[in-house]
Amino acid sequence: MTHRNAVLLVTALTLGRAPLVFLFAIGAVIHAFHPEALWLASLAFAALVLAALTDLIDGWLARLLQATSRFGAHADPLTDKIFYLTVLPVLLFLIARHGGWDAHAVMLLAFTVLFLLRDQWVTFLRSVGSEYGADVRANWSGKLRTAISFPTACAIDCYLIYQPFWLPLPLIYTLEIAGIVINLLSIVIYTRQYLPYLRRAL
Repeated sequence: MTHRNAVLLVTALTLGRAPLVFLFAIGAVIHAFHPEALWLASLAFAALVLAALTDLIDGWLARLLQATSRFGAHADPLTDKIFYLTVLPVLLFLIARHGGWDAHAVMLLAFTVLFLLRDQWVTFLRSVGSEYGADVRANWSGKLRTAISFPTACAIDCYLIYQPFWLPLPLIYTLEIAGIVINLLSIVIYTRQYLPYLRRAL
């Protein structure tokens, strides 16, 4: 495979995350109003899992085939944000539609708000740091956050649809708490990393 074709393959996987996320959102919302159509929920869940897998596969392929590109470096975080901005609110909506899971809804709300606030804060830090030549690439805490959050979203949706015995609600809570902790940790790490640039800007 030529380098150009490898880059195109990796880029296609990255960009393919967005339509899969939208397919999940549409299918999940329609199923919420037509719960008898279990096949629709299963289709939406499959799209969500595939979207999450593209984040793992495109990075692995990019390293394996040495198929990195500037466009891909920008497209990957964009499609990650499309995932978060779409999937987390949809999951909140689904929990609200189920009813009776107030504690779970509050937990996921905290997870979602903190997740989005962290993204905005890090974007602000990077914009300040870029004015002074800072390295604005994602650090290990950002990558760990993504690595945990994608499967957590899939696990929540799986629980809402099937409630399998091997995926009890306490495990869902554990995953959400881990996501909250990692988001807080990421905020602290990025703030410390960019603190010198903040001071210079002030």
